[in-house]
Amino acid sequence: MYAFEWHRATSIADASAALARSGGRALAGGQSLIAAMRLRLAQPGTLVDLAGIAELRGIRTSTDGLTIGAMTRHADVAASADVKRTIPAVAALADGIGDAQIRNMGTIGGSIATNDPAADWPAAVLGLAATVTTNKRTIPADAFFTGLYETALAGDEIITEVAFRKPGRAAYVKFPNPASRFALVGVFVAQLGDGSVRVAVSGAGPCVFRSAPLEAALSKSFTQDAARQVKIASDGLNGDLHGSPEYRAHLVAVLAGRAVAAA
Repeated sequence: MYAFEWHRATSIADASAALARSGGRALAGGQSLIAAMRLRLAQPGTLVDLAGIAELRGIRTSTDGLTIGAMTRHADVAASADVKRTIPAVAALADGIGDAQIRNMGTIGGSIATNDPAADWPAAVLGLAATVTTNKRTIPADAFFTGLYETALAGDEIITEVAFRKPGRAAYVKFPNPASRFALVGVFVAQLGDGSVRVAVSGAGPCVFRSAPLEAALSKSFTQDAARQVKIASDGLNGDLHGSPEYRAHLVAVLAGRAVAAA
């Protein structure tokens, strides 16, 4: 680790001003950022700690869906009876993130702001056509994730909450790395209230993405067989010691089928 300044923000306005002034990074749960700093993959001069801002935490439900505060921890989402009742797939996804320590420290806002290509939350945000609210604006999911570890957020912009639409049915299935529990491939399938189908894929590419071939197939027939018959192109997919692009392409269709069955 190296020397850096630490600022404990007392409000959203204070945090935004500190980020604008310092050009530093917001610190949520720290499960991704601190690890990146230890490896010198990130070297912010200032960390603006959001832990003391109570208004960034909490879960609200309505007839249309649910809203989760950015600093709400994964474990709290997983244990919430309101989330389990409103969108069970979201509770199940949160319960499968990392290990107990990560679930009790990591936050939804920190996860989607980092936009790790193998993270789980981006798949739920994109798959459910969620809306990301910041201290400055509202960003639809389709415009939020822009590339490898990149989002539409400005340097002094802070996620305040994420609003999820209640789907007709939905599920998330992932093939986890046995050590990190990150998704080698993860697929979130949702059939929304208007009958449209969205399929979001994590882990397979540089950034979470929607699969148009799977969405087209499942719009015609929302069945496991329809998903598994789709041939996913491997062009542009990740390849590493855990799996080739072709292997990941195969997993996308297989896991989509399992998600449909679970939904």
